Amino acid sequence: MTEENLYDITIIGGGPTGMFAAFYGGMRQMKVKIIESMPQLGGQLSALYPEKYIYDVAGFPKVLAQDLVNNLKVQAEQFNPDVVLEESVQTVEKKEDHFELTTDKDTHYSKAVIITAGVGAFQPRRIELENAKQFEGKSLLYFVNDLQAFAGKKVLVAGGGDSALDWSLMLESIAEEVTLTHRRAKFRAHEHSVEQLFNSSVKVKTPYQIKELIHDNEKITHVLLENEDVEEKIEVDAVIVNYGFVSSLGPIKNWGLNIERNSIIVNSKMETNIPGIYAAGDICTYDGKVKLIAAGFGEAPTAVNNAKTYIDPKAKTQPQHSTSLF
Repeated sequence: MTEENLYDITIIGGGPTGMFAAFYGGMRQMKVKIIESMPQLGGQLSALYPEKYIYDVAGFPKVLAQDLVNNLKVQAEQFNPDVVLEESVQTVEKKEDHFELTTDKDTHYSKAVIITAGVGAFQPRRIELENAKQFEGKSLLYFVNDLQAFAGKKVLVAGGGDSALDWSLMLESIAEEVTLTHRRAKFRAHEHSVEQLFNSSVKVKTPYQIKELIHDNEKITHVLLENEDVEEKIEVDAVIVNYGFVSSLGPIKNWGLNIERNSIIVNSKMETNIPGIYAAGDICTYDGKVKLIAAGFGEAPTAVNNAKTYIDPKAKTQPQHSTSLF
């Protein structure tokens, strides 16, 4: 380790909370690094629903997920944080005056650590049907990067949560035809979205399950739906499955942190049980915790400010207002 490769704060996780933490670390004149396991910053926003609107970020009546990520990136880049992509942190070890973070590719050094890893490693719940795997990423999708790819096509969306309804409603004006199927009669989405759905041209099939994917060896051409003894065959160009995601903390659970229900326990300073390690965003929990992007944006500065005083006890936890810094 040298002074050159020792950072004040290393942020594990490059989602919205991690990106805002990187910006705020720059505001406190700290040397910051982000380590992200995905090929790009943005977390679930970029990986799962870049073209979906987000409605609960203060100051934005609605904002596309990828636009929010792009703005967060521009905001953070004012202070030139180092960004390391496609590396997964395996171990975090406390040394005398710093932490040693070992990834699957390298070793990093930091005076303090902020974990903003969201829900941890996540994978979509896949549909368990014969031959489904051979069509993944082609005519069978678990998330969408480009809505326009469905222009003029017949699309079947499977699922009953917010994401399934959001995709259906967003595709309504783009696709030739959109059908939404759910195994239950009631949806798990917000009431407003359900109301929009039934006032739209989206065809709703409930309670139906996908029984079979019919194909021509190149792509899925039809889907066989089943409702008890009733079957219905629907012509499709693409199937979007949104049965939710399975998440795992992965190596984080072996770092000696206090964990409750796959979340890291923190106090009001965003401190974990290990001095010098903080957590913010969906990865952490405390009494009254609300898992929203907006909550993460508030927790990130708290973690950064307390990490600042951990590194330098003479520093002020409460910084100047940003208007006095520019």
